[in-house]
Amino acid sequence: QVQLVESGGGLVQPGGSLRLSCAASGIIFSIYVMGWYRQAPGKQRELVATITGGGSTINYADSVKGRFTISRDNAKNTVYLQMNSLKPEDTAVYYCNARYSSKNDNWGQGTQVTVSS
Repeated sequence: QVQLVESGGGLVQPGGSLRLSCAASGIIFSIYVMGWYRQAPGKQRELVATITGGGSTINYADSVKGRFTISRDNAKNTVYLQMNSLKPEDTAVYYCNARYSSKNDNWGQGTQVTVSS
């Protein structure tokens, strides 16, 4: 059974930083494309960043380029999202995703990130 458990969310002031973690189990982690998505109230879920199994290919949404960094540790079955220079518009529930194919696409329960003074 696939499990993705996110942690690291919380309340932070504008300009601050947070590091999200997603621990995976029940999958061969190194062959999955891992990603972070977010959903703000009243909006659709959107891509934040993805990273391939070996870490060679990384993609970011334009809105987070230069501020967020995705990384993974295949020995720990964990993917990270380092978020710097946070803005109020980054407020959302952040979801971890593990994708092998269109039929093998898994989601975590989400972690709330709130950027507010």
